[in-house]
Amino acid sequence: MFENKNKIILLIILIILTVSAVFLLKGKLDYKPQEKLENQEISDKEIAERIGQMIMVGFRGTEISEKSDIVKVIKDVKIGGVILFDYDVPSKSFPRNILNPEQTKELVFDLQRYSLSPLFVAIDAEGKEVNRLKKEYGFSGDSSPEGISQELKDLGFNMNLAPVVDLNINPNNPIIGNRSFSSDPQEVFSYAQTFIEAHNKKGIITVAKHFPGHGSSSNDSHLGLVDITETYREEEIIPYKLLLEKDLLNAVMTAHIFNRDIDKNYPATLSSLFLKDILRDQIGFEGVIISDDMQMKAISDYYGFEDAIIKAINAGCDLLLFSNNASEFDERIAYKIKDIIFQAIKDGKISKERIIESSNRIYSLKHLL
Repeated sequence: MFENKNKIILLIILIILTVSAVFLLKGKLDYKPQEKLENQEISDKEIAERIGQMIMVGFRGTEISEKSDIVKVIKDVKIGGVILFDYDVPSKSFPRNILNPEQTKELVFDLQRYSLSPLFVAIDAEGKEVNRLKKEYGFSGDSSPEGISQELKDLGFNMNLAPVVDLNINPNNPIIGNRSFSSDPQEVFSYAQTFIEAHNKKGIITVAKHFPGHGSSSNDSHLGLVDITETYREEEIIPYKLLLEKDLLNAVMTAHIFNRDIDKNYPATLSSLFLKDILRDQIGFEGVIISDDMQMKAISDYYGFEDAIIKAINAGCDLLLFSNNASEFDERIAYKIKDIIFQAIKDGKISKERIIESSNRIYSLKHLL
């Protein structure tokens, strides 16, 4: 009798363990690894959801509700992330998303609450000239890596589009300059290491920028074409190599810069020679590549909206950033991006494998959140 009871107890334990294992496995399989999908037909719905994960957009509003445009975008497009700003460039007015700490924290919380899967909620908080969390709004004003990371954690942000690892090579550079820590790659690496480690301890993903290096430029890619062919130096990629060696390269942001010695036709964001041959193959980076804002004039003035999206994905960009905060605002921009990518797949201009590859990297990075 006791033996039968023990057998029953053992059977119940085995059933519980089996059911638990199934649920744990299901949680992992929700990410649908690439090797599991390449050998079977993937549905249009699945592809559409994965496309959505490759989109990060900006929006207007200091508070949101069920009826807000960005909430509809989050639910319909299933975007991978959002970016917050304090100033609205198209209307030349404050505020855009950020008023004060209490309001910002509530906004970030609500953005995640309305999303079925974790969102990247990103901001530019470099610690120097570029910072959306200004002291005059009631934020701490602490520009140390520890201070920035703690404040971002307290507010609920999980991604900082920093550190800047560009070398301060050109003293007349109109866009990098003092945003760079040094002209010495070792010093830049040292600062970036401290910056990234402080953020990672708080569970915040960092994005090293702007690959392959914007520090030698004489022009601003926000405003137009930037050609660094005559000024670029090989040491500009050293910080990326050193950070990768320390396993500190969470994600990398591209630069919209030309170097015709490497690619005669396309800037780095749209060039597989930069992103695949150099960043992936030579340096060995396997993580998420994020485009700089695709609405900057270095892209928008020279490439069509659709063409730039297709080229960026085929070049190797995993997450496409559209700030929606350049010359104009478009509340439906995420829908348009998704439709363009989906149609490009139907037309054979982008392979399903590229979407699976990029979305898998994004899913893996979100596992860290």
